Amino acid sequence: MIVALDGTVLVVAQPSMRRDLGASVAQVQWTSTAYLLTVAAFLVVAGRLGDRYGHSRLAITGVLGFAAASAGIALAPGVGWVIALRAAQGFFGALLQPATLALLRLAYPPDRLATPVAVRTSAIGVAAAAGPLLGGLLVAHLGWRAVFVVNVPLALAIAALILAVRVPEPERTGAGRPPLGSAALLVAAVAALVHALAGVPAYGWTAPPTLLGLGGAAGLGVLLVRWERRGAHPLVPAAVARSMPVMASMALLLAASGALSGALFTATFLLQDVRGLGAYDTALRLLPLTAVMVAGAPLAGFAQRRFGARRIALAGTGLVALGIAGLCTEALTGAGGAVLGAGFAAVMVTATGTVVGDAPPGCAGVVGGLKQTATNVGPAFGIALAAGAGAGAGTEAGAGAGATPALLALAALAAVGLLPASLLPGRPRGAAAGDLVGEDAGQRGERAPAAHGPADGERR
Repeated sequence: MIVALDGTVLVVAQPSMRRDLGASVAQVQWTSTAYLLTVAAFLVVAGRLGDRYGHSRLAITGVLGFAAASAGIALAPGVGWVIALRAAQGFFGALLQPATLALLRLAYPPDRLATPVAVRTSAIGVAAAAGPLLGGLLVAHLGWRAVFVVNVPLALAIAALILAVRVPEPERTGAGRPPLGSAALLVAAVAALVHALAGVPAYGWTAPPTLLGLGGAAGLGVLLVRWERRGAHPLVPAAVARSMPVMASMALLLAASGALSGALFTATFLLQDVRGLGAYDTALRLLPLTAVMVAGAPLAGFAQRRFGARRIALAGTGLVALGIAGLCTEALTGAGGAVLGAGFAAVMVTATGTVVGDAPPGCAGVVGGLKQTATNVGPAFGIALAAGAGAGAGTEAGAGAGATPALLALAALAAVGLLPASLLPGRPRGAAAGDLVGEDAGQRGERAPAAHGPADGERR
Protein backbone atom coordinates (compact mmCIF):
# COMPACT_ATOMS: atom_id res chain seq x y z
CA MET A 1 0.00 0.00 0.00
CA ILE A 2 2.79 2.45 0.90
CA VAL A 3 4.53 1.69 -2.40
CA ALA A 4 1.36 2.38 -4.42
CA LEU A 5 0.73 5.61 -2.50
CA ASP A 6 4.29 6.81 -3.04
CA GLY A 7 4.15 6.16 -6.78
CA THR A 8 0.95 8.10 -7.44
CA VAL A 9 1.79 10.95 -5.05
CA LEU A 10 5.06 11.58 -6.91
CA VAL A 11 3.28 12.28 -10.21
CA VAL A 12 1.66 15.38 -8.70
CA ALA A 13 4.86 16.49 -6.98
CA GLN A 14 7.19 16.34 -9.99
CA PRO A 15 6.43 19.78 -11.55
CA SER A 16 7.07 21.51 -8.20
CA MET A 17 10.23 19.44 -7.70
CA ARG A 18 11.51 20.47 -11.11
CA ARG A 19 11.07 24.18 -10.37
CA ASP A 20 12.56 23.99 -6.87
CA LEU A 21 15.64 22.00 -7.86
CA GLY A 22 16.16 23.61 -11.28
CA ALA A 23 16.02 20.19 -12.93
CA SER A 24 15.45 19.32 -16.57
CA VAL A 25 12.47 17.33 -17.81
CA ALA A 26 14.74 14.35 -18.44
CA GLN A 27 16.08 14.49 -14.89
CA VAL A 28 12.57 14.61 -13.43
CA GLN A 29 11.58 11.62 -15.58
CA TRP A 30 14.53 9.72 -14.12
CA THR A 31 13.11 10.20 -10.62
CA SER A 32 10.41 7.78 -11.77
CA THR A 33 12.51 5.64 -14.12
CA ALA A 34 15.23 4.97 -11.53
CA TYR A 35 12.63 3.63 -9.12
CA LEU A 36 10.88 1.54 -11.77
CA LEU A 37 14.14 -0.03 -12.96
CA THR A 38 15.38 -1.06 -9.53
CA VAL A 39 12.07 -2.33 -8.19
CA ALA A 40 11.38 -4.42 -11.30
CA ALA A 41 14.92 -5.78 -11.49
CA PHE A 42 15.21 -6.96 -7.88
CA LEU A 43 11.74 -8.39 -7.16
CA VAL A 44 12.50 -12.04 -7.94
CA VAL A 45 15.89 -11.84 -6.21
CA ALA A 46 14.18 -10.38 -3.13
CA GLY A 47 11.60 -13.16 -3.13
CA ARG A 48 14.34 -15.78 -3.30
CA LEU A 49 16.16 -14.14 -0.40
CA GLY A 50 12.94 -14.20 1.61
CA ASP A 51 12.50 -17.92 0.96
CA ARG A 52 16.05 -18.47 2.15
CA TYR A 53 16.35 -16.13 5.14
CA GLY A 54 12.75 -15.44 6.20
CA HIS A 55 10.08 -13.10 4.83
CA SER A 56 9.53 -11.17 8.05
CA ARG A 57 13.19 -10.12 8.03
CA LEU A 58 12.97 -9.00 4.41
CA ALA A 59 9.75 -7.08 5.07
CA ILE A 60 11.25 -5.25 8.06
CA THR A 61 14.42 -4.44 6.11
CA GLY A 62 12.39 -3.25 3.13
CA VAL A 63 10.00 -1.01 5.02
CA LEU A 64 12.70 0.60 7.21
CA GLY A 65 14.96 1.11 4.20
CA PHE A 66 12.05 2.65 2.30
CA ALA A 67 11.48 5.05 5.20
CA ALA A 68 15.17 6.01 5.35
CA ALA A 69 15.32 6.64 1.59
CA SER A 70 12.13 8.75 1.77
CA ALA A 71 13.61 10.87 4.57
CA GLY A 72 16.76 11.32 2.51
CA ILE A 73 14.77 12.52 -0.52
CA ALA A 74 12.94 15.03 1.67
CA LEU A 75 16.34 16.52 2.60
CA ALA A 76 18.00 16.14 -0.82
CA PRO A 77 19.92 19.26 -1.96
CA GLY A 78 19.77 18.44 -5.68
CA VAL A 79 18.03 16.31 -8.28
CA GLY A 80 21.00 13.92 -8.52
CA TRP A 81 20.46 12.94 -4.90
CA VAL A 82 16.75 12.49 -5.55
CA ILE A 83 17.42 10.13 -8.47
CA ALA A 84 19.94 8.08 -6.48
CA LEU A 85 17.66 7.82 -3.45
CA ARG A 86 14.68 6.92 -5.65
CA ALA A 87 16.76 4.01 -6.94
CA ALA A 88 17.40 3.04 -3.30
CA GLN A 89 13.66 3.31 -2.64
CA GLY A 90 13.07 0.92 -5.52
CA PHE A 91 15.48 -1.63 -4.06
CA PHE A 92 13.83 -1.55 -0.64
CA GLY A 93 10.38 -1.60 -2.25
CA ALA A 94 11.48 -4.75 -4.07
CA LEU A 95 12.36 -6.35 -0.73
CA LEU A 96 8.96 -5.41 0.69
CA GLN A 97 6.51 -6.44 -2.02
CA PRO A 98 7.17 -10.20 -2.42
CA ALA A 99 7.45 -10.52 1.35
CA THR A 100 3.88 -9.29 1.88
CA LEU A 101 2.48 -11.89 -0.51
CA ALA A 102 4.60 -14.65 1.01
CA LEU A 103 3.45 -13.73 4.52
CA LEU A 104 -0.17 -14.03 3.35
CA ARG A 105 0.62 -17.49 1.96
CA LEU A 106 2.12 -18.52 5.30
CA ALA A 107 -0.76 -17.11 7.35
CA TYR A 108 -3.64 -18.58 5.29
CA PRO A 109 -4.22 -21.99 3.69
CA PRO A 110 -4.50 -21.93 -0.12
CA ASP A 111 -8.29 -22.35 -0.13
CA ARG A 112 -8.70 -19.29 2.12
CA LEU A 113 -6.37 -16.91 0.28
CA ALA A 114 -9.02 -15.22 -1.87
CA THR A 115 -10.34 -12.94 0.88
CA PRO A 116 -6.97 -11.60 2.17
CA VAL A 117 -5.76 -11.15 -1.42
CA ALA A 118 -8.95 -9.19 -2.16
CA VAL A 119 -8.37 -6.98 0.88
CA ARG A 120 -4.79 -6.37 -0.27
CA THR A 121 -5.99 -5.48 -3.77
CA SER A 122 -8.57 -3.05 -2.36
CA ALA A 123 -5.96 -1.40 -0.12
CA ILE A 124 -3.62 -0.89 -3.08
CA GLY A 125 -6.51 0.59 -5.09
CA VAL A 126 -7.41 2.99 -2.28
CA ALA A 127 -3.77 4.09 -1.96
CA ALA A 128 -3.37 4.58 -5.71
CA ALA A 129 -6.57 6.65 -5.87
CA ALA A 130 -5.73 8.71 -2.80
CA GLY A 131 -2.20 9.45 -4.01
CA PRO A 132 -2.94 12.28 -6.48
CA LEU A 133 -5.46 13.89 -4.11
CA LEU A 134 -3.15 13.69 -1.10
CA GLY A 135 -0.21 14.80 -3.21
CA GLY A 136 -2.11 17.82 -4.48
CA LEU A 137 -2.96 18.92 -0.95
CA LEU A 138 0.57 18.37 0.38
CA VAL A 139 2.29 20.12 -2.51
CA ALA A 140 -0.13 23.06 -2.38
CA HIS A 141 0.32 23.68 1.36
CA LEU A 142 3.71 22.21 2.36
CA GLY A 143 5.73 21.73 -0.81
CA TRP A 144 6.93 18.67 -2.74
CA ARG A 145 9.22 17.40 0.04
CA ALA A 146 6.19 16.72 2.23
CA VAL A 147 5.07 13.86 -0.04
CA PHE A 148 8.20 11.95 1.02
CA VAL A 149 8.04 12.95 4.67
CA VAL A 150 4.60 11.32 4.93
CA ASN A 151 6.15 7.94 4.06
CA VAL A 152 8.22 7.86 7.24
CA PRO A 153 5.47 7.51 9.89
CA LEU A 154 3.53 5.17 7.62
CA ALA A 155 6.57 2.92 7.20
CA LEU A 156 7.31 2.90 10.92
CA ALA A 157 3.69 1.92 11.65
CA ILE A 158 3.93 -0.95 9.14
CA ALA A 159 7.21 -2.12 10.71
CA ALA A 160 5.54 -2.17 14.14
CA LEU A 161 2.68 -4.27 12.76
CA ILE A 162 5.07 -6.75 11.17
CA LEU A 163 6.88 -7.17 14.49
CA ALA A 164 3.59 -7.55 16.38
CA VAL A 165 2.03 -10.16 14.09
CA ARG A 166 3.51 -13.64 14.28
CA VAL A 167 3.32 -15.95 11.26
CA PRO A 168 4.65 -19.51 10.86
CA GLU A 169 8.25 -19.78 9.75
CA PRO A 170 8.54 -20.92 6.12
CA GLU A 171 10.30 -24.04 5.01
CA ARG A 172 13.73 -22.70 4.16
CA THR A 173 14.99 -23.43 0.66
CA GLY A 174 18.16 -22.97 -1.32
CA ALA A 175 20.78 -24.85 0.63
CA GLY A 176 24.20 -23.91 -0.64
CA ARG A 177 25.40 -20.66 -2.12
CA PRO A 178 22.86 -18.11 -3.36
CA PRO A 179 22.55 -18.16 -7.18
CA LEU A 180 24.51 -14.95 -7.72
CA GLY A 181 25.07 -15.53 -11.46
CA SER A 182 21.37 -16.03 -12.14
CA ALA A 183 20.51 -13.03 -9.99
CA ALA A 184 22.94 -10.77 -11.87
CA LEU A 185 21.63 -11.90 -15.27
CA LEU A 186 18.00 -11.46 -14.21
CA VAL A 187 18.62 -7.98 -12.81
CA ALA A 188 20.40 -6.93 -16.01
CA ALA A 189 17.74 -8.47 -18.30
CA VAL A 190 14.77 -6.89 -16.51
CA ALA A 191 16.52 -3.52 -16.20
CA ALA A 192 17.33 -3.52 -19.94
CA LEU A 193 13.76 -4.48 -20.84
CA VAL A 194 12.10 -1.88 -18.60
CA HIS A 195 14.53 0.83 -19.70
CA ALA A 196 13.83 0.08 -23.37
CA LEU A 197 10.05 0.09 -22.84
CA ALA A 198 10.17 3.31 -20.81
CA GLY A 199 11.94 5.01 -23.72
CA VAL A 200 9.36 4.04 -26.37
CA PRO A 201 7.14 7.14 -25.80
CA ALA A 202 10.16 9.36 -26.52
CA TYR A 203 11.97 7.36 -29.23
CA GLY A 204 9.44 4.98 -30.78
CA TRP A 205 9.62 1.23 -31.34
CA THR A 206 12.10 1.31 -34.24
CA ALA A 207 14.65 3.77 -32.83
CA PRO A 208 18.18 2.41 -32.17
CA PRO A 209 17.97 2.89 -28.36
CA THR A 210 14.75 0.84 -28.24
CA LEU A 211 15.98 -1.92 -30.53
CA LEU A 212 19.32 -2.10 -28.71
CA GLY A 213 17.58 -2.33 -25.32
CA LEU A 214 15.10 -5.00 -26.44
CA GLY A 215 17.83 -6.99 -28.15
CA GLY A 216 20.04 -6.79 -25.08
CA ALA A 217 17.18 -7.91 -22.84
CA ALA A 218 16.46 -10.86 -25.14
CA GLY A 219 20.12 -11.90 -25.24
CA LEU A 220 20.44 -11.70 -21.47
CA GLY A 221 17.22 -13.70 -21.14
CA VAL A 222 18.65 -16.51 -23.26
CA LEU A 223 21.83 -16.54 -21.17
CA LEU A 224 19.72 -16.61 -18.00
CA VAL A 225 17.73 -19.65 -19.15
CA ARG A 226 20.92 -21.56 -20.01
CA TRP A 227 22.55 -20.59 -16.73
CA GLU A 228 19.47 -21.66 -14.73
CA ARG A 229 19.38 -25.06 -16.44
CA ARG A 230 22.99 -25.75 -15.53
CA GLY A 231 22.78 -24.48 -11.95
CA ALA A 232 22.37 -26.85 -9.01
CA HIS A 233 20.34 -24.23 -7.10
CA PRO A 234 18.52 -22.07 -9.68
CA LEU A 235 17.04 -18.70 -8.83
CA VAL A 236 13.61 -19.89 -10.01
CA PRO A 237 13.14 -23.49 -8.83
CA ALA A 238 12.06 -26.02 -11.45
CA ALA A 239 8.83 -26.68 -9.52
CA VAL A 240 7.85 -23.02 -10.05
CA ALA A 241 8.92 -22.86 -13.71
CA ARG A 242 6.88 -26.00 -14.51
CA SER A 243 3.73 -24.93 -12.63
CA MET A 244 1.00 -24.20 -15.18
CA PRO A 245 -1.20 -22.19 -12.76
CA VAL A 246 1.75 -20.01 -11.74
CA MET A 247 2.99 -19.34 -15.28
CA ALA A 248 -0.54 -18.74 -16.62
CA SER A 249 -1.22 -16.28 -13.81
CA MET A 250 1.98 -14.39 -14.65
CA ALA A 251 0.99 -14.08 -18.31
CA LEU A 252 -2.53 -12.95 -17.39
CA LEU A 253 -1.26 -10.31 -14.97
CA LEU A 254 1.22 -9.05 -17.56
CA ALA A 255 -1.51 -8.60 -20.19
CA ALA A 256 -4.15 -7.13 -17.85
CA SER A 257 -1.85 -4.70 -16.03
CA GLY A 258 -0.36 -3.58 -19.35
CA ALA A 259 -3.80 -2.97 -20.85
CA LEU A 260 -5.02 -1.03 -17.80
CA SER A 261 -1.92 1.16 -17.50
CA GLY A 262 -1.90 1.90 -21.22
CA ALA A 263 -5.59 2.84 -21.07
CA LEU A 264 -4.99 5.19 -18.11
CA PHE A 265 -2.03 6.73 -19.95
CA THR A 266 -4.22 7.34 -23.00
CA ALA A 267 -7.18 8.63 -20.97
CA THR A 268 -4.94 11.06 -19.08
CA PHE A 269 -3.72 12.65 -22.31
CA LEU A 270 -7.27 12.81 -23.63
CA LEU A 271 -8.59 14.55 -20.53
CA GLN A 272 -5.71 17.01 -20.26
CA ASP A 273 -4.63 17.72 -23.85
CA VAL A 274 -8.02 17.45 -25.59
CA ARG A 275 -10.50 18.45 -22.91
CA GLY A 276 -8.16 20.87 -21.14
CA LEU A 277 -8.53 19.50 -17.60
CA GLY A 278 -5.88 19.95 -14.94
CA ALA A 279 -4.08 17.13 -13.13
CA TYR A 280 -6.36 17.33 -10.08
CA ASP A 281 -9.56 17.29 -12.16
CA THR A 282 -8.17 14.38 -14.18
CA ALA A 283 -7.62 12.42 -10.97
CA LEU A 284 -11.21 13.12 -9.93
CA ARG A 285 -12.51 11.87 -13.30
CA LEU A 286 -10.64 8.59 -12.82
CA LEU A 287 -11.91 8.03 -9.27
CA PRO A 288 -15.03 6.04 -10.34
CA LEU A 289 -12.83 3.46 -12.05
CA THR A 290 -10.79 3.03 -8.88
CA ALA A 291 -13.89 2.98 -6.68
CA VAL A 292 -15.39 0.11 -8.68
CA MET A 293 -12.07 -1.75 -8.53
CA VAL A 294 -11.85 -1.34 -4.75
CA ALA A 295 -15.46 -2.38 -4.20
CA GLY A 296 -15.21 -5.24 -6.68
CA ALA A 297 -12.13 -6.90 -5.17
CA PRO A 298 -13.92 -8.49 -2.17
CA LEU A 299 -16.76 -9.64 -4.42
CA ALA A 300 -14.22 -11.22 -6.76
CA GLY A 301 -12.70 -13.07 -3.83
CA PHE A 302 -16.07 -14.54 -2.84
CA ALA A 303 -16.89 -15.41 -6.45
CA GLN A 304 -13.54 -17.16 -6.93
CA ARG A 305 -14.27 -19.49 -4.02
CA ARG A 306 -17.73 -20.24 -5.37
CA PHE A 307 -17.06 -20.61 -9.10
CA GLY A 308 -13.30 -21.18 -9.38
CA ALA A 309 -10.43 -19.05 -10.63
CA ARG A 310 -10.84 -19.91 -14.31
CA ARG A 311 -14.40 -18.65 -14.73
CA ILE A 312 -13.82 -15.45 -12.79
CA ALA A 313 -10.54 -14.74 -14.61
CA LEU A 314 -12.17 -15.28 -18.02
CA ALA A 315 -15.08 -13.00 -17.09
CA GLY A 316 -12.73 -10.36 -15.67
CA THR A 317 -10.43 -10.43 -18.70
CA GLY A 318 -13.40 -10.03 -21.02
CA LEU A 319 -14.61 -7.05 -18.97
CA VAL A 320 -11.17 -5.41 -19.15
CA ALA A 321 -11.12 -5.71 -22.95
CA LEU A 322 -14.74 -4.50 -23.22
CA GLY A 323 -14.16 -1.58 -20.85
CA ILE A 324 -11.11 -0.35 -22.76
CA ALA A 325 -12.94 -0.62 -26.06
CA GLY A 326 -15.82 1.31 -24.48
CA LEU A 327 -13.48 4.21 -23.72
CA CYS A 328 -13.24 4.83 -27.48
CA THR A 329 -16.76 6.30 -27.41
CA GLU A 330 -17.02 9.48 -25.38
CA ALA A 331 -20.59 8.72 -24.37
CA LEU A 332 -19.46 5.43 -22.80
CA THR A 333 -16.44 6.82 -20.96
CA GLY A 334 -18.03 6.51 -17.50
CA ALA A 335 -19.49 3.07 -18.15
CA GLY A 336 -16.29 1.91 -19.82
CA GLY A 337 -14.25 2.96 -16.80
CA ALA A 338 -16.58 1.15 -14.41
CA VAL A 339 -16.49 -2.03 -16.51
CA LEU A 340 -12.69 -1.78 -16.72
CA GLY A 341 -12.37 -1.40 -12.95
CA ALA A 342 -14.64 -4.35 -12.23
CA GLY A 343 -12.81 -6.58 -14.69
CA PHE A 344 -9.37 -5.66 -13.44
CA ALA A 345 -10.38 -6.33 -9.83
CA ALA A 346 -11.54 -9.82 -10.83
CA VAL A 347 -8.31 -10.53 -12.72
CA MET A 348 -6.04 -9.27 -9.95
CA VAL A 349 -7.75 -11.20 -7.18
CA THR A 350 -8.02 -14.50 -9.05
CA ALA A 351 -4.56 -14.43 -10.64
CA THR A 352 -2.83 -13.30 -7.44
CA GLY A 353 -4.70 -15.85 -5.32
CA THR A 354 -3.82 -18.60 -7.79
CA VAL A 355 -0.14 -17.72 -8.14
CA VAL A 356 0.41 -17.44 -4.39
CA GLY A 357 -1.83 -20.39 -3.48
CA ASP A 358 -0.12 -22.70 -5.98
CA ALA A 359 3.39 -21.78 -4.86
CA PRO A 360 5.38 -24.97 -4.16
CA PRO A 361 6.48 -25.38 -0.52
CA GLY A 362 9.23 -22.95 0.39
CA CYS A 363 8.84 -20.93 -2.83
CA ALA A 364 6.22 -18.35 -1.84
CA GLY A 365 8.75 -15.52 -1.96
CA VAL A 366 10.14 -16.21 -5.42
CA VAL A 367 6.60 -16.71 -6.75
CA GLY A 368 5.55 -13.42 -5.17
CA GLY A 369 8.56 -11.76 -6.80
CA LEU A 370 7.60 -13.14 -10.21
CA LYS A 371 4.04 -11.91 -9.75
CA GLN A 372 5.20 -8.41 -8.82
CA THR A 373 7.64 -8.39 -11.76
CA ALA A 374 4.76 -9.14 -14.13
CA THR A 375 2.72 -6.28 -12.70
CA ASN A 376 5.70 -3.91 -13.05
CA VAL A 377 6.80 -4.90 -16.56
CA GLY A 378 3.19 -5.05 -17.82
CA PRO A 379 2.49 -1.32 -17.30
CA ALA A 380 5.75 -0.37 -19.02
CA PHE A 381 4.76 -2.49 -22.02
CA GLY A 382 1.17 -1.15 -22.06
CA ILE A 383 2.29 2.48 -22.02
CA ALA A 384 4.85 1.75 -24.75
CA LEU A 385 2.12 0.10 -26.84
CA ALA A 386 -0.23 3.07 -26.34
CA ALA A 387 2.46 5.60 -27.21
CA GLY A 388 3.50 3.62 -30.27
CA ALA A 389 -0.12 3.60 -31.47
CA GLY A 390 -0.36 7.39 -31.22
CA ALA A 391 -1.59 8.17 -27.71
CA GLY A 392 -0.18 11.38 -26.27
CA ALA A 393 0.88 12.87 -29.62
CA GLY A 394 2.24 16.38 -29.38
CA THR A 395 -0.76 18.34 -30.68
CA GLU A 396 -4.32 18.39 -29.40
CA ALA A 397 -5.56 16.95 -32.69
CA GLY A 398 -2.92 14.26 -32.60
CA ALA A 399 -3.73 13.34 -29.03
CA GLY A 400 -7.40 12.91 -29.92
CA ALA A 401 -6.78 11.07 -33.19
CA GLY A 402 -4.28 8.68 -31.66
CA ALA A 403 -6.52 7.67 -28.77
CA THR A 404 -8.84 5.33 -30.67
CA PRO A 405 -6.17 3.11 -32.30
CA ALA A 406 -4.26 3.08 -29.01
CA LEU A 407 -7.32 1.96 -27.05
CA LEU A 408 -8.18 -0.71 -29.62
CA ALA A 409 -4.61 -2.04 -29.46
CA LEU A 410 -4.84 -2.14 -25.66
CA ALA A 411 -8.21 -3.92 -25.81
CA ALA A 412 -6.56 -6.52 -28.05
CA LEU A 413 -3.73 -6.88 -25.51
CA ALA A 414 -6.30 -7.51 -22.79
CA ALA A 415 -8.05 -10.09 -24.99
CA VAL A 416 -4.76 -11.97 -25.32
CA GLY A 417 -5.12 -12.62 -21.60
CA LEU A 418 -8.09 -14.90 -22.29
CA LEU A 419 -5.68 -17.69 -23.26
CA PRO A 420 -3.76 -17.84 -19.95
CA ALA A 421 -7.03 -17.22 -18.07
CA SER A 422 -8.42 -20.41 -19.62
CA LEU A 423 -5.48 -22.34 -18.14
CA LEU A 424 -6.20 -21.40 -14.53
CA PRO A 425 -7.71 -24.01 -12.19
CA GLY A 426 -11.45 -24.56 -12.34
CA ARG A 427 -13.96 -24.75 -9.52
CA PRO A 428 -12.62 -26.77 -6.58
CA ARG A 429 -14.47 -30.04 -6.14
CA GLY A 430 -16.92 -29.82 -3.25
CA ALA A 431 -17.34 -26.02 -3.48
CA ALA A 432 -20.75 -25.02 -2.29
CA ALA A 433 -22.69 -22.03 -1.13
CA GLY A 434 -21.10 -22.35 2.28
CA ASP A 435 -17.78 -21.25 0.77
CA LEU A 436 -19.34 -17.92 -0.01
CA VAL A 437 -19.80 -17.06 3.62
CA GLY A 438 -16.55 -18.49 4.91
CA GLU A 439 -17.70 -21.94 6.11
CA ASP A 440 -15.01 -24.47 5.35
CA ALA A 441 -15.43 -28.07 4.36
CA GLY A 442 -14.47 -29.36 7.78
CA GLN A 443 -17.38 -27.47 9.35
CA ARG A 444 -19.77 -29.17 6.93
CA GLY A 445 -18.36 -32.61 7.76
CA GLU A 446 -16.55 -32.98 4.44
CA ARG A 447 -12.94 -33.38 3.49
CA ALA A 448 -11.46 -30.00 2.62
CA PRO A 449 -11.04 -29.56 -1.15
CA ALA A 450 -7.68 -29.13 -2.78
CA ALA A 451 -6.61 -25.54 -3.17
CA HIS A 452 -6.30 -25.29 -6.92
CA GLY A 453 -6.99 -28.39 -8.85
CA PRO A 454 -4.17 -30.77 -9.61
CA ALA A 455 -4.45 -32.89 -6.44
CA ASP A 456 -7.11 -35.15 -7.98
CA GLY A 457 -5.20 -35.64 -11.19
CA GLU A 458 -7.35 -33.65 -13.56
CA ARG A 459 -7.74 -30.01 -14.52
CA ARG A 460 -11.44 -29.37 -14.12
